[in-house]
Amino acid sequence: MDQLIRATAQDAPIQAMAISGAGLVERARQIHDTWPVATAALGRLLLGASMMGSMLKQAEGSVTLRVQGDGPLGTVLAVSDSEGNVRGYVQNPAVDVPRKAHAKLDVGAAVGHQGRLSVVKDLGLRDPYVGAVELVGGEIAEDLAAYFVESEQIPTACALGVLIAPDQSVQAAGGYLIQLLPGADESVISAVERGIARVGAVSAQLDRGLGPQQLLEEVLSDFRLEVLETVPVAYRCTCSRQRVSRALISLGEQELRSMIQEGGTELTCQFCDRRYPFSRPELEALLQQALS
Repeated sequence: MDQLIRATAQDAPIQAMAISGAGLVERARQIHDTWPVATAALGRLLLGASMMGSMLKQAEGSVTLRVQGDGPLGTVLAVSDSEGNVRGYVQNPAVDVPRKAHAKLDVGAAVGHQGRLSVVKDLGLRDPYVGAVELVGGEIAEDLAAYFVESEQIPTACALGVLIAPDQSVQAAGGYLIQLLPGADESVISAVERGIARVGAVSAQLDRGLGPQQLLEEVLSDFRLEVLETVPVAYRCTCSRQRVSRALISLGEQELRSMIQEGGTELTCQFCDRRYPFSRPELEALLQQALS
């Protein structure tokens, strides 16, 4: 089962979280029919969004991550609620690029080495918080860490990995996010850096079968770790016919009349590919609501 854990170090100003999410990334792959490098890129962003969403204190809050690089994937987007449940899409799912050394997927080349990572936090206020940073390299984890350092001034280490099986399904997926809080001295920083270097690539640890708690325990083995909570997470789309109807009403009278003249319309959710057909009488009823 996919799950996310939140933890803290009892003997140092450190907060951390880790996630295992093979199921949710596989669900995204099936919905969007992504090729391996697109699966890896979207999967990493979904995992990162889940951890960032779980950090929100507002129950109805959400976090949207949008990566717009100069690579062939185009826009990669992920949205998380405050419980870590996510949804997302990649603009061009059928993309392939040459492998890196040891036949590793080159997510950076597919995303692009230049571009922007935008973060939108909807906290239920009138205006959402919007932040953006230039991409560090398009590998996603490093870009998220750069966002925290540049936009929120929080020293952060992030590692994300998605392993693709020979049949192109998701074999394993997960990662961690470690943040240094005020008061962290050089000894704490050095210990965290040693742990990150010692554990190495997340993908290799996932391949060993490590879960999120074991992953954090290995990276932060120099500290006394206390797990604060463990929660299930999933790929979850929030679309509904009612929401799509409201979206159609918001298009205005002219657009609705045009759809009515065409005899109806069908909208497809970009997150789950669910189709919502609307007949002419249904559109006429929505037009009346728009005019009332």
